[in-house]
Parts: sequence; structure tokens; C-alpha cells
Amino acid sequence: MRKNIFSLEGKVALITGASYGIGFAIAKAYAEAGATVCFNDLTQEKVDMGLAAYAAEGIKAHGYVCNVTDEQAVNQMVAQIEEEIGSVDILVNNAGIIKRIPMCEMSADEFREVIDVDLNAPFIVSKAVLPAMIQRRQGKIINICSMMSELGRETVSAYAAAKGGLKMLTKNIASEYGAFNIQCNGIGPGYIATPQTAPLRQVQADGSKHPFDQFILAKTPAERWGAPEDLSGPAVFLASEASDFVNGHILYVDGGILAYIGKQPK
Repeated sequence: MRKNIFSLEGKVALITGASYGIGFAIAKAYAEAGATVCFNDLTQEKVDMGLAAYAAEGIKAHGYVCNVTDEQAVNQMVAQIEEEIGSVDILVNNAGIIKRIPMCEMSADEFREVIDVDLNAPFIVSKAVLPAMIQRRQGKIINICSMMSELGRETVSAYAAAKGGLKMLTKNIASEYGAFNIQCNGIGPGYIATPQTAPLRQVQADGSKHPFDQFILAKTPAERWGAPEDLSGPAVFLASEASDFVNGHILYVDGGILAYIGKQPK
């Protein structure tokens, strides 16, 4: 019988910030593929909400309170996972924030906060799991990048800077540790229907679509927002043996938006 190269049986996966949304969808897909799921969030209340959501899906997940921008706290979490469950085979750097503020109105502290969560934290968590991966000569690191790793747009200077940096961190981890059979790749989601993007999809008082909602539908060949589940297949692929010779790649899951110049005005 042919081996299932997409199986994650026996693997331990750590998905940061995976109490809901994209991280939750990826973690759910990993559990269905056979992995043991670990995740973190900032407070015990959020972790408990995440654990309840996993339990409702029939998944026994392991939740940890941890701020991924705190190197000491991250090291303690990873050590606890290694002691209680096993070494991390798959890391998904999913935790992230966005502040939609015009650049000239954004404070340096606000800019630094986005960089800290969206770029420094993936560095910190990757650094924490890499030694065990190097020792075992195998591991998968998946960074949740963005179309803003390639494009700019009004009001997201910090986010675009962080995600562009994360793209290059992805390539550098692949370059530095590929000889240890460690693959580091990124997923670049398009516009995904999550609580974070809900304000951009609100129906207006007159019943019309939000202007940004109309803009995204017109710019996307698929003519829809993505669902978190649209990321499940790519995430399983990049975490499995099926991608053992894929390294330093950013897989854009965007409904074709990066390939499309947009509709001609009528």
C-alpha cells in the first residue's frame, strides 16, 4: 500500500495565535491529518475559548498562555511542549496584528508594535524550535505572510514592512538550515473572511456592500473573499513529506488577485 505523503501522523504542530480564524483552520486541518495540535494566546481566557472550540470539533488540543514577542516566555513554552508532548515538528508562525493608520498619522510606537508581533515574534519562535529540529535533522516552519509581502496599499505601512520582512526571513531560514532537512516556507493569504477583516465587509446603511468589499471582489478572479479553510490544503502540503524539496517559497492563496490587473472600467 502506497504511503500517504500528506499524513502528519505522530507529528507535533505548534500554531501561534490559533484560538480562531486562519490559525484555527490550519490547526484543525493538521489534527485531521494526524498531528497533535499546540497553540498559544495572550490570556488564559482566550486559550480556554480556543480549547473549547477545538473540543467542539472533537480535537484534543494543548493550549498555552504566551506572548510570542517575549523571548523568555516563548522559550519556556517550547520547553514545556517538549517535556509534556514532544519536540515541535511543525511550526506555523500565524499570530499577527494590523493597524490601519495612514503613515503620517502613525506613531513610531504603533509602527514598532506591528513589527514586533508580525516580524520579531516569528524570529523568536523559530529560533526556539530550530535547535531540536537541527538535532533531529527534520522540521517544517511555515510563516503566514501576506499579499502585502509583495504589494503596498494605503494605511498599512507597518504591516507591509513586517510582512515583506517575514518573506525574507522565510527565505533566509531556508537558506541557513536547509542542509539539516528543515524546510521553511510561507503562505500568503489573500483577503480572507475572518474577524480581523469583518469591518471591511460590513453592509452599509443603505444595504450596499462596503466600498472595500466591492474593490476586493472586482480585483479577485475568484470574485469572492477566501475562507480560512481555503488555507488548509496548502498548509498541510507545506507541513508534510509532500513538500520535502520545497524550501524558501511563498505560496500565495489569494484567488488569483496577484496575477490579475483588474477589471476594465465600464
